[in-house]
Amino acid sequence: MFRFGNSWLEPSFNHHHIASVQITFKEPFGTEGRGGYFTNYGIIRDVIQNHLMQVLAIVAMEAPPRVQGEDAGTFVRDAKVNVLRCIAPINPDEVVIGQYVGADGKPGYLEDDTIKDKDKAKYVPTFAAVILRINNPRWVGVPFILKAGKALNEKKVDIRIQYKDPPASETIFGGQRCARNELVMRLQPDESVYMKINVKEPGLHTTPVQSEMDLSYKDRYAGVYNPEAYTRLILEALRGSQANFVRSDELLNSWKIFDPLLDHLENVERRVPTPYAYGSRGLKSADDLLAKAGGFKFETGYVWQSPTLRK
Repeated sequence: MFRFGNSWLEPSFNHHHIASVQITFKEPFGTEGRGGYFTNYGIIRDVIQNHLMQVLAIVAMEAPPRVQGEDAGTFVRDAKVNVLRCIAPINPDEVVIGQYVGADGKPGYLEDDTIKDKDKAKYVPTFAAVILRINNPRWVGVPFILKAGKALNEKKVDIRIQYKDPPASETIFGGQRCARNELVMRLQPDESVYMKINVKEPGLHTTPVQSEMDLSYKDRYAGVYNPEAYTRLILEALRGSQANFVRSDELLNSWKIFDPLLDHLENVERRVPTPYAYGSRGLKSADDLLAKAGGFKFETGYVWQSPTLRK
């Protein structure tokens, strides 16, 4: 609804205006008894290849003819598959992997007692940042950054769409640079949509500062039933609606993107994940990767807070 139901969004949703798209999944806990299972998969298979690719496809796809009614499932999934077919092979140099180690009394990944094959486990990433590039007329040149990790500093799933620098802002405002706009869709926790914008700081000086236009669902729609994700999926299955379920060709095209990368990391390069402390933000090398790839600029001086925290 948000993607295609707002006329102001479509004209700017392309490589002419968007600098980067970042999709992030963070968990504040480790494997905690699931290390034996996780050793066979790792964070790329467990989260990025399926969950985050689903989000990417919805963010980047062209408008389907319909998203409700007869054949809507076919239309939506056709649009998602078309995006996947345009994704270039992943460059291993644009991938960072890490594995959490113990800190502040919390055990590291290799300390999970359910892990039997420690030699295999030392190569298993619990954190990864991957850059994807969609070579179609809408998104060519825009890096799509997928990040996922366990044992990090917070629980968060969001989509962060960063716009390009405001043109000539330093000239207009006497050498004061305006920060980039960001459209953020937070999926977990506290579902919200907000836009980071530049406004004049209150007072007598013309100083640009970042603020937000904010829709926080719990605040705006207090008392309205908002079902969990799996509740929605069960209802869709009962209704016979297939739009939110993965089709076989979508699954195959997603694996075509990630199979060569996984083979390179696990069998060709045998890359050992970089350690990061339990409860940290993750890897500094992931930040360096984003800076090197271009398209994303970290802005300081602004932190979004949910309405609950503001109160």
